[in-house]
Amino acid sequence: MSHEENDDYMASLGQAQTAEDEVDGAEGEVAAGSNESVLDGQTMPQISPNAPLEGNVSPPPTQPHLADNLHNGNTNASSNINKHASNSNSNGNVNGNDSNRSSPTKSPKRPVSSSFRIQNAQYDDEAEDLAAGEQVAGGDRQVPDYWQQRNGSTGATSGRQSRAISPGYLDNMSENSEQPPVVPLVRSKSRPEISSAAAARYNNLSYWKARRVVFYRNGDPFFPGVELRYRPGRDVTSLDNLLDKISPKMDLPRGARYVFSMDGDRKYHLDELEDGAFYVVSSFKAFKPASYGKKNGMWYASPGNQGWGSKPASRKPSIMEADLGTLSTTSGSIKRSAGRVIRIINNLDHSVQCRVLLNLRTSQPFEEVLEDLGQVLKINGAKKMYTGTGQEVRSFSQLRNEFADVDTFYLATGTALIAGSPIRRSRSRPSVVAAAPILPTEELPKVPLRGARPRSKSRPRILYAPESEILRPNGEYTMLDIMKEEPTKVTIRGLRRTFYPPVHHAPADNSPPDKKLQLQWVHGYRGIDARRNLWVLPSGELLYYVAAVAVLFDRDEDAQRHYTGHTEDIMCMDVHPSRELVASGQKAGRDRKSQAHVRIWSTESLQTLYVFGMGELDSGVTAVAFSQLNGGSYILAVDSGRESILSVWQWQWGHLLGKVATLQEGLSGAAFHPLDDNLIITHGRGHLAFWHRRKDGFFERTDIVKQPSRSHVTSVQFEPDGDVITADSDGFITIYSVDSDGAYFVRTEFEAHNKGIGCLIMLGEGTLLSGGEKDRKIAAWDSLQNYKKIADTKLPEAAGGVRTIYPQRPGRNDGNIYVGTTRNNILEGSLQRRFTQVVFGHGRQLWGLAAHPDDELYATAGHDKHVALWRKNKLIWTIQTGYECVALAFHPFGTLAAGSTEGHLLVINCENGAVMLTLRVCGSPLNCVAYNQVGDMIAMGSQNGSIYLFRVSRDGFSYKKVNKIRGSQPLTHLDWSMDGNFVQTVTIDFDLLFWDAKSLSPERSPIAMKDVKWLTNNCTVGFLVAGQWSNRYYSTTNTIVATCSRSAAHDMLASGDAEGYLRLFRYPCITPRAEFHESKVYSGMLACVRFLCGDHTLITVGGTDASLMVWDIVEE
Repeated sequence: MSHEENDDYMASLGQAQTAEDEVDGAEGEVAAGSNESVLDGQTMPQISPNAPLEGNVSPPPTQPHLADNLHNGNTNASSNINKHASNSNSNGNVNGNDSNRSSPTKSPKRPVSSSFRIQNAQYDDEAEDLAAGEQVAGGDRQVPDYWQQRNGSTGATSGRQSRAISPGYLDNMSENSEQPPVVPLVRSKSRPEISSAAAARYNNLSYWKARRVVFYRNGDPFFPGVELRYRPGRDVTSLDNLLDKISPKMDLPRGARYVFSMDGDRKYHLDELEDGAFYVVSSFKAFKPASYGKKNGMWYASPGNQGWGSKPASRKPSIMEADLGTLSTTSGSIKRSAGRVIRIINNLDHSVQCRVLLNLRTSQPFEEVLEDLGQVLKINGAKKMYTGTGQEVRSFSQLRNEFADVDTFYLATGTALIAGSPIRRSRSRPSVVAAAPILPTEELPKVPLRGARPRSKSRPRILYAPESEILRPNGEYTMLDIMKEEPTKVTIRGLRRTFYPPVHHAPADNSPPDKKLQLQWVHGYRGIDARRNLWVLPSGELLYYVAAVAVLFDRDEDAQRHYTGHTEDIMCMDVHPSRELVASGQKAGRDRKSQAHVRIWSTESLQTLYVFGMGELDSGVTAVAFSQLNGGSYILAVDSGRESILSVWQWQWGHLLGKVATLQEGLSGAAFHPLDDNLIITHGRGHLAFWHRRKDGFFERTDIVKQPSRSHVTSVQFEPDGDVITADSDGFITIYSVDSDGAYFVRTEFEAHNKGIGCLIMLGEGTLLSGGEKDRKIAAWDSLQNYKKIADTKLPEAAGGVRTIYPQRPGRNDGNIYVGTTRNNILEGSLQRRFTQVVFGHGRQLWGLAAHPDDELYATAGHDKHVALWRKNKLIWTIQTGYECVALAFHPFGTLAAGSTEGHLLVINCENGAVMLTLRVCGSPLNCVAYNQVGDMIAMGSQNGSIYLFRVSRDGFSYKKVNKIRGSQPLTHLDWSMDGNFVQTVTIDFDLLFWDAKSLSPERSPIAMKDVKWLTNNCTVGFLVAGQWSNRYYSTTNTIVATCSRSAAHDMLASGDAEGYLRLFRYPCITPRAEFHESKVYSGMLACVRFLCGDHTLITVGGTDASLMVWDIVEE
């Protein structure tokens, strides 16, 4: 039965119930001439109750009391019938009957059964009728469910509310029905009997019913809400599982971790979530009251409006569409009858194209319209119009009807081929496309592909495929030639972008590459914003951390080992008293899998032993420290949240021994007292406190006699007798002693440095070393002689201030120390001799990276005004330029070009690092710089959106400005074409732009540039790299790709995103189903990634964290 017939049938049944006096025997027939109903997806004939029985249909046994009870119109009978109608509606699905199974149908031949079942009613057993509680006046016989089905009261049949059958209506029905209605036979059971417990569960509708819940973002009244439908215990098993599902959709800073009702009550279990209710999801425990679900005083509709009775909202027509047609009064859609906008393309020169508004109601003949359109495309005598699939358009009627969903057409002077054009295949007419004729080539006009007239500089240039690729030897084109690959559409930041495929490219392979990334070396050191982050292990290895990697550097073997168990940046670290274990704490990420926690791992095997703090620590770990007296059984952690919660753990068992909110902003460190494991000292900005942990887990705070007047307590050390030594940001060192009452007082205070002190360290013989952050001095003080100065020294200015000091050989008094500096360097030396550099790192943000085209060399540049040249893990030279450089490029013959944030171009000699030339290009930052393949031209993309071109000579040492191509959007990446005629760039909004370097003009047509071969592929958008966007295997949605690089062999693509993920794809990477190998060692944006010569090594820079990492590409 069709939908219209079914609606008419249900309408006729409703009219029959409301108009009782007009009901007659004809109501038993199907309305609107319909004689079929749908049963289990099959069409079955319907049988009228008055029709004689045919063939296989057997009547039920005679029931004498049925007609009497139906004819009786007393009140009791009517009320019982109403009760029966409601019961049958509520229990209609208990036996598993389908909704269409309620109508009587013919059944195959079978032996006549002694009893028939109509839903839950049996005619042969009166006792079962009485047990069901469905009786008619006096309990004679129940009314068959057949009449309720005829009246539309069965919920499983029509989906409407059950309504009572009036006595008058039953009288009319009983007069016209001399025999009981025909009912379907009982379907034989195809499943074995199940247990009573299982049956109770299956009969419980709540077990099968899905819940619909809408979640809002905490504190955001304009968030439209995320709707989730799930079946408890099946789709979602716990509240944590539900939070994992909605975290990628909520865009919360720490992921979805807490659920509240609309009035702020926290929900702890999945069973507390009610169907159809609204809840608020937060990353923190604090609920923020707001008018959730409102916007501009109006409540939001349910997200998607799916299946909740509301009609889908149609979009508002544009001005052009409103002019083209009239609005339909019924559906609100626009009738495209007056005109339409189409794109017309010159078949002989696809770069000549235009969008036109075509009036389909014009009185002008179609042939004259084609000639006029041909004049727009510079075609004399245009006579033919074709679609992208080769079908000819002969009239306005075809444009209005047959080709209504095609928006691109080609004009020609005769029968012409569409070679290399972007084909838009119709989704609604696949058969029409398949039947497209194969066009012959005998009637092709003898016109060369390139126009004979000279080109002007304003006319855009296009690269054409070779003639051998366009014309076939046999003179015919197959359907595979005509139907080219469809464009790829990618949505980036809510905007949809289309990229056109080249005619020839390697086939897409969605499998992961057969090679993977292995971290080989980490350059740099985190000293710009961290303290107490340098140690020496018993093996002699230096231990420090950069980004999310803990580095173990063996100077004797010139090798590194790396612990990569963290998923976000490491914020603090401490070494166990045995010096064999390390505790490191990380900050919290955006998803629930990157929560703030502490890891304890082995320095020998680099295996993670214990992890604790998941869910307890909020936004990060400010400080972590082992206890000293009990052999390091306790460990403390300080949360970096607003309350700065101090917690103490017994890490072997993961037990939380106690915690307290210090309520101190700017708390920077904490430590156990070496003589008391229950005494903890915390320090920070204007803060120094002593905490005594009691046996019940509570903390008591003991204040010192005189509060420190200094602004920031930066470091804490202890004398052998237990006195506390502190250093502050004003350059003072203070010693605190304890009196007989347990109160601390200031024993000694003196000025050690001009300004801030970075660190303190007490050596074994009682010598205290202090390092200044501003004056770059290291001083030694004798604690046995009231802190008399022994000696001091000063670090070079290029090294920076002192951040951390640690002895080279702990336990030996030889005076040799390691020093970590504020400019991310590590030095070694002593107070008696000069310091030498051990580890070099860029002191500020690192953005510039370039790989040499013919050697395993690479260069880096950052905001610290340094440019460095490297060979894998070796530093060759470093220079200070005086400008903050953010872009680098190697000339094919050895020079290095650097673009600065002030618009300068610096030319550096790679042999010795000397700056040979400095040019002022513009007043905006030069974000990207690149040479063409032969090295005679350099292009620079600026923040002002323009491309600056310079002529290069004398092996890259002479530069002459050619011109600039003006643009509007800031440029971030740049690539040259293989022939050096074109440049492609990516804007800050991820738009792909093309530039003609010969005619000095922007190339407006992406279709014309789709077959250009590019020297590199550093642009993050395009057809051949579209698979790195919106990939279905990403752990987070809305991933923003910040950088990418193609290997020289064109078989791999390295990609880095704004979340710090580094991925390795196969090239080309076209579809979002492309698989990859992934690593995450950065917390912020991965600034740049490049392959070295030979494709055996990959270099990455971290942007804001100034980290530089070298990756080996090894076989999987």
